[in-house]
Amino acid sequence: MQKLIEGIHQFQHQVFGSKQELFEGLEDGQHPDALMITCSDSRIDPNLLTQTEPGDLFVLRNAGNIVPAYGAVDGGEAATIEYAVKVLGVKDIIVCGHSHCGAMAGLLDLPQLEHLPAVLSWLDHAKLTHQIIKENYAHVTDVAARLAATVEQNVLVQLDQLRTHPSVAEALGRDALNLHGWVYQFETGQVDCYRPQEGRFVPLERTSP
Repeated sequence: MQKLIEGIHQFQHQVFGSKQELFEGLEDGQHPDALMITCSDSRIDPNLLTQTEPGDLFVLRNAGNIVPAYGAVDGGEAATIEYAVKVLGVKDIIVCGHSHCGAMAGLLDLPQLEHLPAVLSWLDHAKLTHQIIKENYAHVTDVAARLAATVEQNVLVQLDQLRTHPSVAEALGRDALNLHGWVYQFETGQVDCYRPQEGRFVPLERTSP
């Protein structure tokens, strides 16, 4: 806790002053460019990764960067998505998974989560990911490769579930919204994006959709 308190004082005395105009401008409201849905893993910092300032990103974080299908759960995810699209008018939504994801590792070995009933229940919203890996990746026996495939497939599953949200479907229908699937390799800094035309994840480039 002391580290956090010292960090706050450092922010107030060394950082805030240099960006005071930016922070004062935020009083007038927020106009983020995108909604980023990512994992609650402490090794991910969305603003650091994208080199954005406060006010640039609307962020939704939870274990496994999961987007429950609309109506499947009475939780904050649907409200956050709806607000981002209908009120803030974001033009892009990114579902960003990451390497070495503990939630996805748990999904591959559900019995180990029996002592974590809330986590086990939450991962039920990724059951299609589990099914895809079980049926299509039985030949992948290497633990690391199997986990990497699970992370990627889960991003695609969550994008599909994102499309069930009425606000998203309506915005997509009038070409006012773009969806993106990313996987961040935090140990190398690489970000891969899903390219539908190729049916695979490739390194993110400046011209990537």
